Amino acid sequence: MKIIKNSGDIVDFSRNKLKRSLLKSGASDSEAEDIVLAVESQLTQGMSTRHIYRMAEKLLKKISAPHAARYNLRTAIQQLGPAGFFFEKFVSLIFASEGYQVRNNLMLQGKCVSHEIDIVIRKNAVTTMIECKFHAKNASISDVKVPMYILSRFNDLKNKTHRIFQNKDTIDDCKIVTNNRFSIDAETFAKCSGIDLLSWDYPKNDSLKTKIDDKALYPITCLTTLTLVEKQKLLIMEIILVKQLIENTEALFTIGISEGRQKNIINEAAGLCKYLIK
Repeated sequence: MKIIKNSGDIVDFSRNKLKRSLLKSGASDSEAEDIVLAVESQLTQGMSTRHIYRMAEKLLKKISAPHAARYNLRTAIQQLGPAGFFFEKFVSLIFASEGYQVRNNLMLQGKCVSHEIDIVIRKNAVTTMIECKFHAKNASISDVKVPMYILSRFNDLKNKTHRIFQNKDTIDDCKIVTNNRFSIDAETFAKCSGIDLLSWDYPKNDSLKTKIDDKALYPITCLTTLTLVEKQKLLIMEIILVKQLIENTEALFTIGISEGRQKNIINEAAGLCKYLIK
């Protein structure tokens, strides 16, 4: 059966790939197999992967809302847009959880011109500038022009001192973070130039997805029991992570959610954050 990817490419449907994604969400082998069989029974020639994903998510939600929330992770990160401001906040929280000092949205003077930097982090006496490249669609890829451009900014800043965490900080390192993927040329250029990259699945053992799962740093946009409008209201209140919502459940009352729905939302949030936490 031929299906159409988000990029427009036509590929064979892979039941193994679908099943693996369901297992990674926390579904049992039998639950994942049942969902795959249900999806296969509704497959038609030329169906989009997006439609298949939505079918699987709907079926998974009937079994477990927390599993569906985790299955929804990549789409949830895309909902931190449209401009990517909340994605930058999300990335800051990930590095803060790893023990970094973090500053956001700084204007720093370089040798030639001034630069607006998304995030600056510091740990072990090393200060790193981070540029975030947010994409609202799965098919979007950050190509080689991205690290080439960021490298020029880093070179303009690195030999100057800046008042960030201390009076005379120097920018020692450079990192680029995207919620999608980098092209092969972008990865090669960055490695050659000494720039660190972080994407949905790169580096292999310390990718964005891995960092999120390891510490259950799920964005509130994962939650299937919240509407898009409610998610945006919480984001504006700077409740970016599901963990933050668990610690501040009064926020649900603030945005006008009834007590009955609050219970369902909190249960989903608690179940999601419990997953993978040993």
